[in-house]
Amino acid sequence: MNAPEALTAYRPLIGQGRWFSTLPPERQEQLLEHAVVQKVPAGAALFLRGDANSGLYCLVEGSLLIGAVSADAREATLGLLEPPQWFGEIALFDDGPRTHDAHARVASRLLLVPRPALLRLLAAEPQWWHHLGQLLAEKVRALFESLEDMAVLAAPARVARRLLAMATGHGMLAPGITHLTIAVNQEQLGAMLSLTRQTISEVLREFEAQGWLKRRYGAIELLDTAALSRIGQPQGMAAAAGAAAAAQRV
Repeated sequence: MNAPEALTAYRPLIGQGRWFSTLPPERQEQLLEHAVVQKVPAGAALFLRGDANSGLYCLVEGSLLIGAVSADAREATLGLLEPPQWFGEIALFDDGPRTHDAHARVASRLLLVPRPALLRLLAAEPQWWHHLGQLLAEKVRALFESLEDMAVLAAPARVARRLLAMATGHGMLAPGITHLTIAVNQEQLGAMLSLTRQTISEVLREFEAQGWLKRRYGAIELLDTAALSRIGQPQGMAAAAGAAAAAQRV
């Protein structure tokens, strides 16, 4: 599939992204007319921490794990990207290298708007800085929410909130669009939340027993987002436990 065919095939999907969908139509066309298709085999690196900035990406097929490896070879999984998320804008603001590693969880396909094309757009139309700043701001908001969750919420609430966030692309899908099947396994989810495999397993087992989700091979299917939303509140798990105990006594 060449670039024009890919753009035609994936345009409806790309339009589901909140950031892209809010761009003026002429800005959308400017971005896509410079895009090229890039394929990444399963397990391969799209880029590594310290690599030079190659441009702005949109994931249109597959999924990517974002993480890092410490000096003593410890791996940290920080997040999961799924279509149609845009990423790679940080280095445009500070001219720095890539901040983390990005590996394909499965065979993936992306659109890349190369850095030279982006710089030409920014020079010709400075309004692009505002648009790219909005993309960056969306991610900063999601980051602060995640940090707050880590600091104040118990494990069940953190798991529920992270699953709901992933279902909406961390707020980066257009309003009303939710992905109920999340391509993440227990180990990866635990790494993102700094929870042990045992804790993640216990929480997911309880959620499944309540009928809120279904564990599948390499994925989690959300069945009751309203219940997960309640659990994601600071007192939600205690309330749910009390209700369950009361039901058992009846």
